[in-house]
Amino acid sequence: MKKELQSINLQNIPNHIAVIMDGNGRWAKSKGMQRVFGHRNALTAIRETADAASELGVKHLTLYAFSTENWNRPKLEVDALMSLLVTTLKKELPEFQRKNVKINAIGSLTSLPKNAQKVLNEVIEATKNNTHFTLTFALSYGSREEIVNAIKNISKKVVNNEIEIEKIDDKIINSHLYTFNLPDVDLMIRTSGEQRISNFLLWQIAYAELHFTDVLWPDFRKEHLYNAIYDYQNRERRFGKTSEQIETNE
Repeated sequence: MKKELQSINLQNIPNHIAVIMDGNGRWAKSKGMQRVFGHRNALTAIRETADAASELGVKHLTLYAFSTENWNRPKLEVDALMSLLVTTLKKELPEFQRKNVKINAIGSLTSLPKNAQKVLNEVIEATKNNTHFTLTFALSYGSREEIVNAIKNISKKVVNNEIEIEKIDDKIINSHLYTFNLPDVDLMIRTSGEQRISNFLLWQIAYAELHFTDVLWPDFRKEHLYNAIYDYQNRERRFGKTSEQIETNE
């Protein structure tokens, strides 16, 4: 069931939404086209989702655009995705500026082609002072790799006496993740009917609400985001407490 904007409680909007944008290939296949066709037609879904989130007051939207495992896909598809990334960032920069959107990226960014790195860094630099909304692209991202890298970096600091083992806590771990400048995820959405996390933000979604929809990503629109947020708003977020404790603010 699709929810309209009027159904949403504007006083209970998730601060950080993450999306696993799944189904581009199946969408293209259903139309007798190659997978790249699905990726190109996913841009409308990205625009609508970002606009809807921003309009509702969501401060952070993180999109799983390209995983570390995606490098294993056919070279033609990978090259097309990297080219699409570059052309889209260039084309959308004026809109990012007009809408006061800050662009961010997480992942093993040095694995990206040099041209993609260059354009991505230029857009990040150009929008760094924008304050209304942060749109983060997860590129060459894998959560296990992120956590392993964090452990390695913390271990080096322990060896160099920069950090005491006893002082290591969730804040120190957070500060060594790709997402050090982002809050924890409140709502995780996955499209296309699959119900798994696929190595995405494993640490950051510890207390996130999960929403799975059968809609293929190229067909995802504002009303589907409203539906996910409506679902989120009708959950009881206890963070390990009991319902009674939540009711009494204990």
